[in-house]
Amino acid sequence: MSTEIATLSQENNISIIRLDDGKANAFSYEMLTKFNELLAEVPRDSGSLVITGREGLFSGGFDLKTLATGDMDKIHKMVTLGYKTLLDLYAFDRPIIAAVSGHSIALGLFVTCCADYRIAIDGQYICQANEVRNHMDIPTQIMEILKARVNKNYFYPAVYHSDAYSMRDSIAVGYIDEVVPEGTFMDRVMAKAEELSSLPHPYYINTKKFAQGDVIEKIANAIEKYEKLTMA
Repeated sequence: MSTEIATLSQENNISIIRLDDGKANAFSYEMLTKFNELLAEVPRDSGSLVITGREGLFSGGFDLKTLATGDMDKIHKMVTLGYKTLLDLYAFDRPIIAAVSGHSIALGLFVTCCADYRIAIDGQYICQANEVRNHMDIPTQIMEILKARVNKNYFYPAVYHSDAYSMRDSIAVGYIDEVVPEGTFMDRVMAKAEELSSLPHPYYINTKKFAQGDVIEKIANAIEKYEKLTMA
């Protein structure tokens, strides 16, 4: 059994990053660092990328233990890297498929929202942006991603009220594109990844930039502002 909290594998022209810390798949600074190391190895001129978690859990979000320490240096370090990771994924040069293997909460959900196509496993799992209920706000660098993904009729309950949604209900919200039974889950993920991997470079990323360039700029500017504020 691997002791790595995140691993990268390759199947033909599909890269697969799997998160598995054996617990909540929390995005601690260590998890984010490892994730970004693996992301740097993924080709950006061909193929596609699958991001998945362990059985029953995609990710529970930022590491609550770090947040509970009250150590602002550690917290800002983790949070800043989390924001930068979202920006990299949202602007990624090749198609991303989120294979949502279970609960997708907070930062885990925002990573899900950065993907081109999001396939969830069928089961008693939820998607939830729970920040407001946990006495946290959702800053611009995340809000811009949600505004691009969450359907207008669900924006208030999903974002402002922190409502949780089943995987099937998450389709209407805009979090998820497709729900697949457990037995065929990864087969469907890989089939979709293979389909999207054939999109030619650089036409995919050029078109993406034309469509998302203004949002990408807003996210980048918000992160820069956050860094300046936390360094002051």
